[in-house]
Amino acid sequence: MISPDGRWLAYISDESGTNEVYVRQFSRKGKWGISAQGGDRPVWSRNRHELFYRSAEGLMIVTYSAGAEIFMPGKPRLWTEKKDLGLFDLAPEGTRFVIVQSESSPAVQKSTTQVTFLLNFFDELRRRAPVGGK
Repeated sequence: MISPDGRWLAYISDESGTNEVYVRQFSRKGKWGISAQGGDRPVWSRNRHELFYRSAEGLMIVTYSAGAEIFMPGKPRLWTEKKDLGLFDLAPEGTRFVIVQSESSPAVQKSTTQVTFLLNFFDELRRRAPVGGK
């Protein structure tokens, strides 16, 4: 995954014997380990210095600072204990996730949830009920 500023690449490698998340710069040598006890599927926050990834514990978050050629990750923290994460992505504002779970997931089998997305609500309302119109 490419960082929002385009300078960093978060990736997964099993060079340690288990999948771990690393960050490196595109144009320079050097890499920084992010996960400590396994991790995959890194996702950058678009408006904060945060990197999320999936681990056996759940969804992890790492805050970071970055200089011209240095990446300084903080200590990974548990963001949520949800362990059966499928595919996921962070919403642009950086406070919510969308998570796709398979139908065989225990959470999906327990209950069914319907989600409705209503786009351009006010545009449609203006079209159907114009101000001063009948």
